Amino acid sequence: MEYLNLNLFREIVVDNFAGGGGASTGIELATGLSVDIAINHDPAAIAMHAANHPDTEHYCESVWDVDPKQAVKGRKVGLAWFSPDCTHHSKAKGGKPVKQSIRGLAWIAVRWAIAVKPRVIMLENVAEFKDWGPVSEEGKLIKEQKGRTFRSFVKTLESLGYEVQFRELAACDFGAPTIRKRFFMVARCDGKEIVWPKPTHADSKSLLVKTGKLKPWRTSYEIIDWSIGVPSIFNRKRPLVENTIKRIKRGIDKFIVNNPNPVLMPDIKADGNRFGLVTVAFLTKYYGQGVGQSLYMPLHTITTKDHFALTTVCTNGHRIADIGLRMLQPNELFAGQGFPSGYTFNIGNKTDQIRRVGNSVPPQFAEQLVRANLPEMCVPEHMNKYRKAN
Repeated sequence: MEYLNLNLFREIVVDNFAGGGGASTGIELATGLSVDIAINHDPAAIAMHAANHPDTEHYCESVWDVDPKQAVKGRKVGLAWFSPDCTHHSKAKGGKPVKQSIRGLAWIAVRWAIAVKPRVIMLENVAEFKDWGPVSEEGKLIKEQKGRTFRSFVKTLESLGYEVQFRELAACDFGAPTIRKRFFMVARCDGKEIVWPKPTHADSKSLLVKTGKLKPWRTSYEIIDWSIGVPSIFNRKRPLVENTIKRIKRGIDKFIVNNPNPVLMPDIKADGNRFGLVTVAFLTKYYGQGVGQSLYMPLHTITTKDHFALTTVCTNGHRIADIGLRMLQPNELFAGQGFPSGYTFNIGNKTDQIRRVGNSVPPQFAEQLVRANLPEMCVPEHMNKYRKAN
């Protein structure tokens, strides 16, 4: 009974735009407890979140339709996390028109600040979030007013008694096997100092790693499911398009022919496709300017579409005997985003799963931010179901 009474009076944690649970998982890695409330409009995302965080109270609604006071039921909010839609802020949108209504989703943080005054607010988005400003009737950003709305947003939080700081962080610096960079804002109204977590990982070539002060970045090699076969590009029912063939050729030149240290593969399922031969590999990327990446580096930013292919080359050192190609699968992408191995992700079809991981927050971001700013809510690292499972 004493434990229950104490539990009733603890501060709660709310995850707005919770998606499939990346931020919630990171928060749980830090605190040892599921977030108390998760809000998201997508039923499939809520289903995935509920499968992994069954103790959470779920709201499958627009964040604007949830009344903060009614949701918290008189409890104090220690942390409110916000990951508003980033697509209409991102440079990946290109020159396409943007919607002000979606760009303005971040104002929900102000609504929660007014209604229930969370002690700490954390917000995640793309780096271009700082450019948030008015758009024209055609949906184009007005360059002369770039950042105007963002500055107003910050000043509003400050007027409500919050200290506000923000900066960019890279997921690979905190133990996720992806280079994904994101903007983070931390606001708090309890008078305590805002603390930015120190990197735990770095480039293996750096002095900090060589002297043992930091761990080396995790690599895309470790997230590959080597039990999945890599079919030959020469036995396809539908031939590859010319652009893909060009990317593969450029990748072979860069990562194998002109690379003194190509990535050697473990035994993988193949036909016949190897006596006296070795297989080397790299990742072909279906977007951006580059041709791909080495498996010795963290995975490049995961998007909401199928854009990474494992490419294998079987060779005797002089001639190529075969080339294999397959897209990375959802289990590999979730691992690349830093999700723990015991996480349930297979809800909906493959397209749904890839979209969900592309929209997710690498859990390591949330864990380290919470550990740095809310140590009183945290538990030692070993006291967590995901780490026990791993």
